[in-house]
Amino acid sequence: MKKIIALLFALVPVLAMAQENTGMTSLVTDSTKIDAVPTLAEADSAYIQGDYLTAISNYEWIIENQGVNATLYMNLGNCWLKRDEVAKAILNYERAYLLDPSDPDIRFNLELARTKTVDKVSAVNQLFITVWFKKLLAVLDVNGWALLTVILFVLAVILVGILLFSKKSGIRKISFSFSLFFLLLSILSFIFATTQMGNLKQRDTAIIMSPSVTVKSTPTSAGTDLFIIHEGRKVKILDSSMKEWVEIRLEDGNTGWIPVSVMEII
Repeated sequence: MKKIIALLFALVPVLAMAQENTGMTSLVTDSTKIDAVPTLAEADSAYIQGDYLTAISNYEWIIENQGVNATLYMNLGNCWLKRDEVAKAILNYERAYLLDPSDPDIRFNLELARTKTVDKVSAVNQLFITVWFKKLLAVLDVNGWALLTVILFVLAVILVGILLFSKKSGIRKISFSFSLFFLLLSILSFIFATTQMGNLKQRDTAIIMSPSVTVKSTPTSAGTDLFIIHEGRKVKILDSSMKEWVEIRLEDGNTGWIPVSVMEII
C-alpha cells in the first residue's frame, strides 16, 4: 500500500511539469509596450488569404509572448512550407510533434515536408519492441498519458478498497485481479508520460538549416571531411559542450562535427 501511495505522489510533478512545458498557460505581457497585439484570428486570416509573411510574423509573436501549443507550431510550419522554406517547415512540424505526437495532421505534414528534402532517409531496422513502444507512445500527448495514469491508478485504489472491505471471496478475487491489472496499466502509462516529458525537456535533436553542411571529423574547419548533409535533415546532438561546434549523429549511426550556426534545436 505504501508503494501505491508513493506512486500517486510521483504523478503530481509529472502533471505539473506537463502543463508547464506544453505552454498551456499564456505568458503575461505588457500591452503598453507594443502598438498592436496580433491575435490568433488575424494570423489564421492572413494564412487563409495567402499572406504567409504576415501569418508567420503573427504566429511567431504569439508563440514568443503567449505560450506554445502543437497547433501553433503546425500552422507556422504550414506557412513556411507554402513559401518553400522546407527546413523551417520541418523544424516547426517537429516541434509540434514533440508536443502532440498523437495528431495525424502533424505526422502527415511532417512526412510531406520530408519528401521535399535532398537527403532521403531510409528507415533503420529496429527491434519489434522498440517499434511497438514508439507507436504506443504516440497514441497520446504527455498530458493525456499523465491523466490516464491518474485515472487508472484511482481505479486500482478503489478496487483495493473493495478487496479489503468485501467479505465475499468471489468479489475479493475479482477485485484483486482487476486492481493488479489497472495498477500495471497505470505504471505503463506513467512510463509513457515520463518518456514524453523527458523528450520535451531534453531537446537533444536539431534540424539542419543551411543548404548543405560538410560534417567534419574534428571540431575545426581544418578537420577531415566525412560526408555532406543538407537542409531539413534531422540530427541527434551528442556533444554540445563547445561554443561553436557540436557533435552529431545521423539515423544510420554516422557521427561527426558541424558548426552550431548551421542548425536549430527542435
